[in-house]
Amino acid sequence: MLNIALVEDNTALRESIVDMLAEQGHHVVGFESAEGFLANCSVATVDVVVLDLNLPGQDGLSLARDLRAAWPKVGIIMLTARGAPEERQSGYESGADIYLAKPSSAPELTASIWALARRLGREETAPRRIVLDVKAMTLSGPSGTVKLTSGEANLLGAFVQAPGNRLVTEGQGADADATSKATLGVKIVRLRKKLVAAGAVGQPINAIRNLGYQLSVSVDLS
Repeated sequence: MLNIALVEDNTALRESIVDMLAEQGHHVVGFESAEGFLANCSVATVDVVVLDLNLPGQDGLSLARDLRAAWPKVGIIMLTARGAPEERQSGYESGADIYLAKPSSAPELTASIWALARRLGREETAPRRIVLDVKAMTLSGPSGTVKLTSGEANLLGAFVQAPGNRLVTEGQGADADATSKATLGVKIVRLRKKLVAAGAVGQPINAIRNLGYQLSVSVDLS
């Protein structure tokens, strides 16, 4: 399993890639912009960043240069419609380990990720397991065991079983009042703290604009 961040502003493509890589056992979080990625993801916990170049705000080339300067060991795969030779050269000069031109097939992207993982020695790193016991309402990880409320256990279980570990809350339940939304926000804040207490690294639950929330660490059900 690898920790992968995907930066892609095309919603349909982003969600399809996240789902495809998650089905292969990776932990994947998608972001629609460089700014969203940098604000909500701890890059130190990421093995591979897959990024588009045509992004709103900061573009992919600039993001790659910043990542390579600050985290020289992170893997960078550029997945972009820019396929001209001079554009490929610019991509590699900006820090890309692998440059793929769209449309790229799922097998090609998968093979590229594993090739880069082998090159970086990521396969030898054991994943940090965090285990949710819904019945016992406990969360166990590298830093110890944390007690959950029934609501927190059920909420985390819903995250784990949801496609792409995403819970959609925006645009649904139009009659839901502000109090209900605030209550969910409080639960998310408490659950984040307990995930960190159990040993989760970085931001364990991210807010996704106009969608809801996404679990960004690997949690096993027992």
